[in-house]
Amino acid sequence: MAARRPRVMASPMTLAQLTEEQLLARIIPRMPRGVGVLVGPGDDTAVVRCDEATIVTTDAAVRGRDWRDEWSTPQDVGAKIVAQNLADVAAMGGRPLGLVVTLLADPATPVAWVEGFADGFGEAARAAGAGVLGGDLSSAPSGVLAVSVTALGTLDGRPPVLRSGAQPGDLVAVAGTLGRSAAGLVLLQKQRAELGPELVAAQRRPQPPLAEGPVAAIAGARGMLDISDGLLRDGSRVASASAVALDFSREALAPYAAQLANAVGPDTAWECVLSGGEEHSLLACFPPGQVPTAWTVIGAVREGAGVLLDGIPQLPGGWDHFRA
Repeated sequence: MAARRPRVMASPMTLAQLTEEQLLARIIPRMPRGVGVLVGPGDDTAVVRCDEATIVTTDAAVRGRDWRDEWSTPQDVGAKIVAQNLADVAAMGGRPLGLVVTLLADPATPVAWVEGFADGFGEAARAAGAGVLGGDLSSAPSGVLAVSVTALGTLDGRPPVLRSGAQPGDLVAVAGTLGRSAAGLVLLQKQRAELGPELVAAQRRPQPPLAEGPVAAIAGARGMLDISDGLLRDGSRVASASAVALDFSREALAPYAAQLANAVGPDTAWECVLSGGEEHSLLACFPPGQVPTAWTVIGAVREGAGVLLDGIPQLPGGWDHFRA
């Protein structure tokens, strides 16, 4: 009996094997069109019906810097970059209108990765009510894979909530979680994801409370932003813009740290709560009596400067793109 020949596994199809039009034909059906889109992908630009005040923001992610393939699926990457862009829209008090996405990829990138990214991106955009308006594709040097997204949002006729409006006597409140994404990153770095799968999930796919941005604006929030670089660092940005001090309460923050302590230890848990990035929860300052029900008060605005913890000045810490 003749010996069987070993099965030869086919190499995955790469971007180099498709034309741009063929790749777009695989990507565009995975993306929601959204409402208010008069002209979608396929022409030189999209055409979107906007009100008089339109929010515009952009963010980028680079493989090896913002995600690692051994930790995140392409679907995770797509969902995460939608979350971080739309959290910025929510932080102005707005709701999303649409997204424009650019992909820069080594031609050796598997087509399956791009399809998975498009699936995650499209699912997250659809869940948020944001259409995908179009974008761009570009080849990149060997090993490079990067994504850039521009988001558009509407204020629905309201003024934007800036970082610069906080006043002494306001209450500082948060919508969403604190420290969970950072704790998930710690577990991934230590290869102990099993100690906190829900924390790892928060790192891979943050879930910002997008609907709370407009809620806060309607309630009278006077200063707001999303927590992308850490509570203390982002809090210091509100403090600086408003020429005030933000005084956080250790007692109010303790429950957030307690939720992480079993997985990462008590000291690391506090570090994650105070300085952990990529949470994309919302931080806002409200006049007393005007804090919405889904928000938790974690401090107060005082005369002075910088960020405090129970009255003690703190270094901002947190993420800095060029000092990490």
